[in-house]
Amino acid sequence: MNDLNGVSVSGRTVDRLRLHIARLDRWNNSINLVARSTLADAWDRHVLDSIQLISAGPADAQHWADLGSGAGFPGLVVAIVLAEASPGTRVTLIEADQRKATFLREVARETGVAVSVIAQRIESAPSQNADVVSARALAPLDRLLPMVARHMAPHGMALLPKGARADSELALAGRAWSFSTERLPSRTSATAEILRIKGLNHV
Repeated sequence: MNDLNGVSVSGRTVDRLRLHIARLDRWNNSINLVARSTLADAWDRHVLDSIQLISAGPADAQHWADLGSGAGFPGLVVAIVLAEASPGTRVTLIEADQRKATFLREVARETGVAVSVIAQRIESAPSQNADVVSARALAPLDRLLPMVARHMAPHGMALLPKGARADSELALAGRAWSFSTERLPSRTSATAEILRIKGLNHV
């Protein structure tokens, strides 16, 4: 077994994750999936950064929904890891860009991982009622929380990586939303953290 940011994974899972990165490198030439400057360090910048969300979530999640999945960070990485670690967890990726949705489906097919890819806008996609909702580098918190609320179950939680502006984003979002927040330090960046949000309600 291999330890990846606190999550124990098999060699097969590592191979699947490396295939994801290999396909990302190939597709990024024609589709702007991630900033080209991050490709050389994609394992740390994208894969390990995504994996840390798994240990921040509940062990018994039945449904995980990722918003604005793009190149699959964190959603497809979560799906690849949970395929062995928690095969009963369904993972849904919502990505409005049809080309990016095609990329997600292709990598899922090649890795043999079962995910649902919804190629619709987050605001109009069917409500997922998910136990966990994640979103990475999608929008400031005040704009993100309405999307999270649409897809999160009443008992669920959101796992939202944020950077140095987390304080100001929380303050602004708190004007329109009530919620409880746990702030977890990032394992990949000294200036980042993961917001674990529960009890989300509009005020």
